[in-house]
Amino acid sequence: MDSWPRPAIPELGPGGRPVRVRDTSSGEIRPTAPGEEARLYVCGITPYDATHMGHAATYLAFDTLVRAWRDAGHRVRYVQNVTDIDDPLLDRALATGQDWQEIARQETQLFREDMAWLRVVPPDEYIGAVESIPSVVACVEGLRARGAVYDLEGDLYFDVSADPLFGSVSGLSRDEMLALVAERGGDPLRPGKRDPLDPLLWRAARPEEPAWDTPLGHGRPGWHIECVAIALDHLGMTFDVQGGGRDLVFPHHEMGASHAEVLEDERPYARDYVHAGMVGLEGVKMSKSLGNLVFVHRLREAGVTPGAVRLAVLAHHYRDDWDWTETGLSEAQERIERWTRAVSLDAGPAWESVVDAVRAAIADDLDTPVAIRAVDHWVADALTRGGDDVGAPARVRDAVDALLGVDLSVD
Repeated sequence: MDSWPRPAIPELGPGGRPVRVRDTSSGEIRPTAPGEEARLYVCGITPYDATHMGHAATYLAFDTLVRAWRDAGHRVRYVQNVTDIDDPLLDRALATGQDWQEIARQETQLFREDMAWLRVVPPDEYIGAVESIPSVVACVEGLRARGAVYDLEGDLYFDVSADPLFGSVSGLSRDEMLALVAERGGDPLRPGKRDPLDPLLWRAARPEEPAWDTPLGHGRPGWHIECVAIALDHLGMTFDVQGGGRDLVFPHHEMGASHAEVLEDERPYARDYVHAGMVGLEGVKMSKSLGNLVFVHRLREAGVTPGAVRLAVLAHHYRDDWDWTETGLSEAQERIERWTRAVSLDAGPAWESVVDAVRAAIADDLDTPVAIRAVDHWVADALTRGGDDVGAPARVRDAVDALLGVDLSVD
């Protein structure tokens, strides 16, 4: 599956900082430990609807991480999936009378267009669940060989008791897990399961549902094992960061870690688990069921600039929950105008301290609000007092582009 075009990113030269992030499993902000190559897996969309601002905020958070690693001198290997077969997609197909494959194709293409417009660095590998089925089958067969799989009426389940450290990613109590798994796609009440928390690995074919003939039977993959199969194929064990929204901590990332670590008899699956906060509208989390989604493509159609959307998002720390507002977007649009005026001057205040401050903030758990304030201070000085450094406007423009992904070029 193709991703989207890669934006041009200026090279800032020496001075990039080692990157620290908050690891969910430990609760600590700690240095990432990439070697020459940094390895990142971010869970992708289920393409049953358009990209909303909650999606955009998550992918902009990890775009910032990619940019920070690049600035620190690392090659980045970035993998993302597309869950192009799952219940929400089939439910929409049933409700609308559309073909599920066409819905997946259309919404995946819209997502690509949104990400390209936002100047998000694309993944090196962009893999659909359907194309990963052979790898899923191999993983399930490997887990079965380790005694971690059981059959329930043709469906194959993972036995969480096979992982003695199950729960170590989320740190949740069993009661908390049981409540969340019921909300987030699990089936804890199904009779015959060994443990209500056991997740589905392979779903036997149901009438009128798509299915594939495999050594596991006629059916389709479970959710969690899909990402594990793709990550192990393209990154291997102990990659640097597993990323996604905070709603994926449990069950998705917890189950994925257990699948991989039992399968490979090796720990950890990922060195750090990094999660973005939730985006709401007027105090309520955005969701399709509530009908309160702000779609990226609608902002594009309205003539909003991608830089303004990026700054409206990056004005909030990636781990925080926050609300999308028209006021926040207006402030971002005004900021873009000020910044563009400042970097269009013939000269400005010295650039070294502001570029260093932006680099330091981004490397410190992707602290984009602090980075934005540093640029604001330089811009205010440039517009009010001027300066005599003829190279400063271009240097600041390049730093904003490279680290915040905002293009201040004037055509």
